[in-house]
Amino acid sequence: MQVFKLIYVLFRVKLFSPLGLYSLIAAIHKYGINLMPLLSFAERVYSDKVAVVDDHETLNYQQLLLQSKKLSAIFNERYQLSSGNKVGIMCKNHASLIKAIFALSLLGVDVYLLNAEISKHQFNNLIKRYDFNLLIYDFQLDSLVKQSDYANGVVLSYHTDLPAISNLLNSVSEQQEIKRSSPGKLVILTGGTTGDPKAAPYKPSLLNFLNPFLALITRLKLLNYRTAYIATPIYHGYGVGILFVLIALGRKIVISNGFDAQRACSLIREHNVEVVTVVPLMIDKMLNNNVEDLNSLACIASGGAQLNPRLVGETMNKLGSVLYNLYGTSEAGLNVIATPQDLSYSAETIGKKIDGVRLKVLDQHKNEVEAGEVGQFCIKNRWSMSNQNNCWLETGDLGYKDSRGHYYLCGRVDDMVVSAGENVYPIELEQILLNHPEVEEAAVIGVSDEKFGQRLKAFVLPAANATVTKEELFQWLGPRVARFQMPKDIAFVDDMPYTPVGKLDKKQLKFSEKSF
Repeated sequence: MQVFKLIYVLFRVKLFSPLGLYSLIAAIHKYGINLMPLLSFAERVYSDKVAVVDDHETLNYQQLLLQSKKLSAIFNERYQLSSGNKVGIMCKNHASLIKAIFALSLLGVDVYLLNAEISKHQFNNLIKRYDFNLLIYDFQLDSLVKQSDYANGVVLSYHTDLPAISNLLNSVSEQQEIKRSSPGKLVILTGGTTGDPKAAPYKPSLLNFLNPFLALITRLKLLNYRTAYIATPIYHGYGVGILFVLIALGRKIVISNGFDAQRACSLIREHNVEVVTVVPLMIDKMLNNNVEDLNSLACIASGGAQLNPRLVGETMNKLGSVLYNLYGTSEAGLNVIATPQDLSYSAETIGKKIDGVRLKVLDQHKNEVEAGEVGQFCIKNRWSMSNQNNCWLETGDLGYKDSRGHYYLCGRVDDMVVSAGENVYPIELEQILLNHPEVEEAAVIGVSDEKFGQRLKAFVLPAANATVTKEELFQWLGPRVARFQMPKDIAFVDDMPYTPVGKLDKKQLKFSEKSF
C-alpha cells in the first residue's frame, strides 16, 4: 500500500516524469547531498511560478535558485565559509532567511536556526557553546548581538548600508562555481524559554524523510492546493519542515515578519491562501479578528501546542472540516496527525501515527502499558534527531492510545501531580474548566499540600462580561471531577502567559506561584 502511495505522489509532483527524474539526478550530481538539489529540482520543474512572497519582495523559483547560488558564492568568497563551519541564523520569516538556508547548505556548513525571541543569557550561552563562524540576524536584534560576547563575523538579513543579504546580492561578484562538499547539518534548537535550548541536528536525506513527506502530502491533501501561508516561525522544526515540502511541490509560499492576527487575515484574503500553518493561539486570534477573511482556507495545520477542544469545535462551526492537528517534537520530528475526521471522532485526539513511526507508551518502569492507560510517549523513526534508527527517544510527553489507535496527550512528565498516591494530570482539569461557558482559558499546575503532598491549582481567564465567582466554579466542578482532581484553589487572571511561539507558559505560572 505504501509503495502505491509513494508512486502516486511522485507522479503528482512530477518526479516520475522524464524531466523530473532528470532534474533530480542532475541536481544531486551537481550539488551533492544537501538542500540545494531540492531547490534546483523545483526551479527546473516550476521555474516561473511564484515561490515566495514576503514583506519585502516576491520571487519565482528561478530567482530564488539564482540568488541562493550567488549568496553561496559570496559567503564562500568574502567570509571563507566552507564545510565544517558553523553559522547561526537568528531571523524571523522572510526571503533572506530562506536564501541563506539553501546557500549555506550548498557549502556544507552546519546551519543553526536560532530563536529570534532568544534572551541575552541564552544567546551568550549559545555562542560560547557553538562558537559560530558567522552570525546572520535581523537588524532589530542588533543591540542584543552588540551587547553579547560574540566577536566573529556578522551579516544582517536586510539593511540599506550595512553588510546584509539584501545588498550583498546587489553587489557585483564573480559567480564562481561551488564545488561539491560534505553535507552539513541543519540544527533546530528546542524550546528553552527559561532554560537553555538543546540542539536537534538533522542531515539531509530524501530516504529518511520520505514517510513524513508522504504523510503531510496525503493526509493534509497538499497536492490539491496552490498557495500556503507559513505563519509559524521557520526557525522551528515545524515551520522549516513545511517549507521544504511546499518547495518540493512548487507551491506559492506566503510569509511575514512576525504574526499579527489582522495582518494574517489580510494576507489570507489577499493571496487566496488555502493552507496555513499555525499554533492554536493563532487560530483563536484569527477567528476573533475577521473570520470572513478565512473563507479560502481548506487546510489549517495546527502544531506546536495542545489544541483546545472548544477551539476545535469553534473552527469546525465557522470554517467547516479544515482543521488538522500535527504532533511532533524537535528531536523526533513529525509522528502523529489528526485529520478533520479524527477530530470529529474526538476533539481531544492528536490523531494516528504516520507510516514509519514506532510509538510506545511506557510507565515509569519502562514497561509498555495497555490501551487507555497513561504513560510516556517513546518514539523511534528514521528521521529523528541525528537520524539514528536504533534509538528510542523519550519525548517527555504523557498520553495514551485508545482501542482504535487514536493517541491523546495528558501533558508533560514534569506536569504530572501525585496527590495522596494518585497520579493526577492537570490537562484533564483544564479541559473540564474550558467547558464552562464563562471560562475563556484555563491553566492548571501542581502546588505543595501538607496533607496530600501535592494538589492542583487552577488559573482561569474569564470570558468577556463573565460574572462567575470562585465559589460558583467550585460548585460547578463538584459533580464533574474526581475527588483528587478538585483544585486546592482557583485564581482569576487578566491574561495568560504564552511563549513567543504560542505555547502556554506554565513555568511562569509556577514561578509566580512560588514568588507569591
